[in-house]
Amino acid sequence: MSRARIVRWIVIGVCVVGIAGMIVGSVADNNDVALTFGLITAAAVLCLMVATAVSPPSAMSTSGAATPAFDEAQAARVEHLVDGLVAAGADESDIRRLVGEAVRLGRGAAQTQEIPHIGAPDADD
Repeated sequence: MSRARIVRWIVIGVCVVGIAGMIVGSVADNNDVALTFGLITAAAVLCLMVATAVSPPSAMSTSGAATPAFDEAQAARVEHLVDGLVAAGADESDIRRLVGEAVRLGRGAAQTQEIPHIGAPDADD
């Protein structure tokens, strides 16, 4: 269980107790108790917001899988396409660099360098 999930469950427990304390304080006509439990509940919710903001995205995943498994079949298809482009005369290092940039783009990582834009030979200007 991830730390973010543990914090989430602790905050849920504190909120349940806090809401019950606010209700009991209100019914007993004791504003100090109701206010104290309300402030404790608000502090717990703020802690949850901070924990969610600083935790990595995989820790917030509800599916239980932190990272997707490596797909051998997809890797074989990409390698086959690279081999076909190299056989057609493309430079292998350029193709591999393009594949690497596409993977980083798919993962949402920042680009290390700008990808040169190649237009179609008959594109309208």
